[in-house]
Amino acid sequence: MDKIKVGVSSEIGVLKGVILHSPGHEVENMTPENAERSLYSDILNLSVASKEYVHMKEILEKVSTTFEVKDLLIETLRSDSVKEDLVRRISFQEDAAAEIDFLLQMPAKALATQLIEGVVLKRDNLTRFLSKERYSMRPLHNFLFTRDASMTLWDEVLIGKMASKVRERETMIMEAIFKHHPAFGVKTINPAGNTTFVNATIEGGDVQIAREDVLVIGKGSRTSSEGIDFLIEMIKAKKTGPKHLIVQELPDSPESFIHLDMTFTFLNQDACLVYEPLILKNNKFHTIHITIDNGIVTGIHERKNMLKALHQVGFEFEPVFCGGKQDPWIMEREQWHSGANFFAFAPGKVIGYERNGYTLEEMNNNGFEIIRAQEYIDKKLDHNDFKKLVITIPGSELARGGGGARCMTMPIYREKVDW
Repeated sequence: MDKIKVGVSSEIGVLKGVILHSPGHEVENMTPENAERSLYSDILNLSVASKEYVHMKEILEKVSTTFEVKDLLIETLRSDSVKEDLVRRISFQEDAAAEIDFLLQMPAKALATQLIEGVVLKRDNLTRFLSKERYSMRPLHNFLFTRDASMTLWDEVLIGKMASKVRERETMIMEAIFKHHPAFGVKTINPAGNTTFVNATIEGGDVQIAREDVLVIGKGSRTSSEGIDFLIEMIKAKKTGPKHLIVQELPDSPESFIHLDMTFTFLNQDACLVYEPLILKNNKFHTIHITIDNGIVTGIHERKNMLKALHQVGFEFEPVFCGGKQDPWIMEREQWHSGANFFAFAPGKVIGYERNGYTLEEMNNNGFEIIRAQEYIDKKLDHNDFKKLVITIPGSELARGGGGARCMTMPIYREKVDW
């Protein structure tokens, strides 16, 4: 089996490899009563969400090599030793040791399905009979947002330390894939179990690579200051040349601010999409610039805002406004539905939801041509024929899950950008 290249040093480099997870029955295995516990504000219609997701996947298949989490997991579980280790660790982590024998006797494909879609609780003793739970291992409702559980940073993979226990199994699955899949074998770095940063949490929606030497990171309800400190120590240990971390504080509420990429994403070498009230307006949320050089933190300073901080490290960004420039109510409405959450598959070539009309109008005013995914596929268009392009995907149902195109993609390899 050919080795899969791993390497990401920007948010906009030409995409060559990306991991996806098409939503399955785990999305449906939820009720209004437990939706909030599953980190959703509503339950999704799988049949509609799946059709919408296909549009994004078809676009990505045209421009890159795509990998499905479930397929990678099945191939990983074909190793008996990996299978036993992963099942035991997940089972003990989730207080489901009674399921170990049941799961270990399954072939790889059936086991992968169980680990993703959930293991139904067997009511074979009094405690289980009286339990109000439906599952001994809950479905991974959030796994379609592959961005969060693992992050490709340069030539390594940082495993997420999730803020919510309901997502911990995602990180264990992704680490097993990267460490043991026959085509990967990449070095992983995992904050879990680190005794120095016990309260560290870090999720991929908060981590963006601006350039080889610049990371932009959100600190909020999903990524803690200790999680960022862990990342600082990881960079210090490499003892490389100057690195810059630009940290943006995020509000704890509403829930649409869960990650930085819900308020800020890169579009190309000189443009970024911003939710203006947080990113550019005066507010109480700090922007901190941390510099690291040869294993030493050489400076920690507050900046006026993210664009000012990025300017100091050599970027000249033209902000494109989520929701347009005129009405704060419209900005707020479109930010809620991932209006700032775009995914670049090449410089100036991005994917986002078609529902955010004011954002798209603003992008069009900034030179981006807007084309619907179905039209792009049907007409067999080539993104190389456009200087700047937005391919829009339906999002009436997917957006209700609380994430956009960047949330649903985990790049593993991009070409380097000519800055």
